[in-house]
Amino acid sequence: DLFVRESYPMHVNLYLSGILTSPCNQRRVVVPEPDADNRIFIEVYSVTDPNAMCIQVLDPFDTTISLGSFASGHYEVYVNGELIGEFDS
Repeated sequence: DLFVRESYPMHVNLYLSGILTSPCNQRRVVVPEPDADNRIFIEVYSVTDPNAMCIQVLDPFDTTISLGSFASGHYEVYVNGELIGEFDS
């Protein structure tokens, strides 16, 4: 979900929730600058040490990621290739 804070300058947050397959998995979020068409393609994935011994138990998470402030315009936000929201700045 996208949350636009009513502030000046406007600030945008992304709320993520999901499940990692073990406590050894570490979540990664890559937030690049908007492209020339004001699209933001965010990547969310997990990494783990393949040699680590780890119990296989589901590890739920929820987190809020600050996307920052943006110049005037219409923006689209994608997570792992899927459009999840739009906002105007």
